[in-house]
Amino acid sequence: MDYGNSVQKVLLRKIRKTEQDLLQLKLDYCRFVFGLTHRACVQCDGAPYLVRSVDVDSMVTLEDGSFSKPAIAGVPADSPEGAEAINLGQEWTLASAATVR
Repeated sequence: MDYGNSVQKVLLRKIRKTEQDLLQLKLDYCRFVFGLTHRACVQCDGAPYLVRSVDVDSMVTLEDGSFSKPAIAGVPADSPEGAEAINLGQEWTLASAATVR
């Protein structure tokens, strides 16, 4: 194995680790800033949904340095287990416990 291949493998491993760390940091940001967790309840178009996935790649940096809300996918709160998630976009608000009931 020559030096070039060795350096390439080390750099690729570091890039993958950094990308994984960045993804986790963005998910932490969503949890602590927006209150999003797996199965959090959000309101979208007046209806409650349970969050199934968060698209951190949809977040953009705002002028003040913060991130925009991510696009999410979810299922209606009253849907049966295993229901197909639908894209809710970025126009959602975190629902309070009283809203869900």
